Amino acid sequence: MPTLTSAPTPTSTPTSTPASSVNTALRVGPHTVRPPVVLAPMAGITNAPFRTLCREFSGGKGLFVSEMITTRALVERNEKTMQLIRFDASETPRSIQLYGVDPATVGKAVRMIAEEGLADHIDLNFGCPVPKVTRKGGGSALPYKRHLLRAILREAVSGAGDLPVTMKMRKGIDDDHITFLDAGRIAVEEGVTAIALHGRTAAQHYGGTADWDAIARLKEHVPEIPVLGNGDIWSADDALRMMRETGCDGVVVGRGCLGRPWLFGDLVAAFEGRSGDYAQPTLREVAAVMVRHATLLGEWIGDEARGVIDFRKHVAWYLKGFAVGSEMRRRLAVTSSLAALSEGLDELDLDQPWPLGADGPRGRTSGNNRVVLPDGWLKDPYDCAGVGEDAELDTSGG
Repeated sequence: MPTLTSAPTPTSTPTSTPASSVNTALRVGPHTVRPPVVLAPMAGITNAPFRTLCREFSGGKGLFVSEMITTRALVERNEKTMQLIRFDASETPRSIQLYGVDPATVGKAVRMIAEEGLADHIDLNFGCPVPKVTRKGGGSALPYKRHLLRAILREAVSGAGDLPVTMKMRKGIDDDHITFLDAGRIAVEEGVTAIALHGRTAAQHYGGTADWDAIARLKEHVPEIPVLGNGDIWSADDALRMMRETGCDGVVVGRGCLGRPWLFGDLVAAFEGRSGDYAQPTLREVAAVMVRHATLLGEWIGDEARGVIDFRKHVAWYLKGFAVGSEMRRRLAVTSSLAALSEGLDELDLDQPWPLGADGPRGRTSGNNRVVLPDGWLKDPYDCAGVGEDAELDTSGG
């Protein structure tokens, strides 16, 4: 892993939150996560290669969660799903995020993980806003059905044995159907170890500004267990600020690390009081990380070309803010070999410094979407008739 250029030590008094004012460790069952930083599960992104990069930059510190695994596909031992739950020997604790709608299927999947030793921690997805998930009543649609949520959590915690079970959710479906406080209380009552809250509704998707006040309200509402905040963490200082302003016990980082896995090194530095050690890589250093990322994907998939093709989605994120012409960006985004990727990168002005503003928002920003739900879903927040095994998705990840 290349050594990245760090930002110069500030000559004036920093305005960022001092690390000493926030918690620097998080308990997830028997596991101590230091610093209290979690990589958010992202479909098609947080596979083993990307987790490896993030973990290398953090020095192995933090918690790195797999992309979303559907419980039906896991129980049926779908080939793609079984690959997605393969962990590198250096990953500890091994963390799997599960998606499910049917309590019985969720229970089977959790027991399979526990009995076969497939992971050390299970996270349940109640936050995904994409239509293919919500139209089945899953993801961010599910907490509206309070009895169904309770049944799933009860099956998961019961089947997990000694493994800690956590959950990730949003504020609710939309501003008229807010669920996070009820869901938090149900989670505590059913033995969930920790809760992560994305401060947006499903209707917001990734638009607008995350509501950090909601994170603070949840922390006050469920003081019995750790609460993690998620949403609009674009820099290490944002993480410290969120913890100071909301009182949350840790942070979950998603889009902020797209094309920027070294953000986890910044986060470690921030929580250890080394704000002058934030990375500001040159384009040459970024290019080296890009090639390594593509190489890891090829090794993981078992095919170089498929690895480079899978890497294409990351190109624009890595090059954000750098002076790279549209034709070269297009060319790099259609490469299918490591040689072609390296040759294209070598043609760039690799001495470019880290661009001003490149630490800001990245990834999807769309908002104010109509949430696709099963027919009659909002008629009764408790009735879950008709939700069962047929509502389960049969594929995982991206």
